[in-house]
Amino acid sequence: MNTGRTVFAQVLDFLPKHQFRRCVQRYHGNHRVKSFSCFDQYLSMAFAQLTYRESLRDIETCLHAIDGKLYHCGFRGKMARNTLANANEKRDWRIYQDFAHILITQARSLYIDDDFGITLDNTVYALDSTTIDLCLTLFPWAQFRKRKSAVKVHTLMDLKGSIPCFIRVTGGDTHDVNIMRELPLEPSAFYVMDKAYIDFAALYNFTKSNAFFVIRAKNNLAFTRQSYRSVDKMTGLRCDQTIKLTGPKSSKLYPISMRRIGYRDTELNRRFVFLTNNFMLDALIICQLYKCRWQIELFFKWIKQHLRIKSFFGTSINAVKTQIWIAISIYVLVAIIKKELEIQRSLAEILQILSILLFEKTSLYQALTSNYLQNKEHGNYNQLSLFDL
Repeated sequence: MNTGRTVFAQVLDFLPKHQFRRCVQRYHGNHRVKSFSCFDQYLSMAFAQLTYRESLRDIETCLHAIDGKLYHCGFRGKMARNTLANANEKRDWRIYQDFAHILITQARSLYIDDDFGITLDNTVYALDSTTIDLCLTLFPWAQFRKRKSAVKVHTLMDLKGSIPCFIRVTGGDTHDVNIMRELPLEPSAFYVMDKAYIDFAALYNFTKSNAFFVIRAKNNLAFTRQSYRSVDKMTGLRCDQTIKLTGPKSSKLYPISMRRIGYRDTELNRRFVFLTNNFMLDALIICQLYKCRWQIELFFKWIKQHLRIKSFFGTSINAVKTQIWIAISIYVLVAIIKKELEIQRSLAEILQILSILLFEKTSLYQALTSNYLQNKEHGNYNQLSLFDL
């Protein structure tokens, strides 16, 4: 890459800009817009995510301080606090949702051969949600308790590369089960879930769609054992049974047999019971699949720590969803850059480096590797040392 360009401009080279324009046209995002386009809005919000800005005023002040470099990074409109706030409030958030999905498709194709700890030909997804607490006074539309507001980010994540592939942003009162019914089911894929997603009608739909589920069982599960397989208790397994539900409702909602696996985790000193409709895989692999579900918890922790989705620049539902979807697109963009440039650093390290070198004129690859720092340290500036004797 040309070292005469800023790191930010080189990062933007990884964005499919023609696809972004299509998303804008689909929802008429630039209708009657004279100066501050949707792309200017996206760049401003991306800048905020990459450099940890805290407010609209913070974004405005920092961008004005580097005004001479903005044109070469793609900015065409003049950034003002009120202009960005108005854009977040009024421009359709689905523009950035669709664009994020384009980046997600690109990232999944790059990480398709990655190993997540288990050798399996099937695609494995983890499903979970995270809650973002909000102020009831500022976000009354998101109220879910008497004195509390919140939004939920429901996420289906491909464990290869930890790439989110299905996201829904809802109010905090939306139950997780409702989202499970909206999932696009992929035949032969595994869907790993916690016991909050127990809904036997939805689970039966997985079976009818030739998809597999792995889910924790609740303690009050009513069932009868039909058969069992011997297990090696030295591995932590306690049972591997074929069962049928006997509850008055559950037996009608899931009328066929399923598999019940008991496992004792000696490290946590806890016992887990899993339900699945897959009878072919080894019981220990089923347990390991559930353990891999922890990756989605790490994903939620990562985006809350390193992206701006806990405090929002606007209070409307459109502004909140716009900010969340742009944050997700930045996460995926960093993952794409890591894979395309074969960077060995973690995503957090890459984001930290970008935050301080975003407007430096150097090679992006050098900036993300130790070569950049070594070159800076060993450069010959023909400068005498102040402390030479």
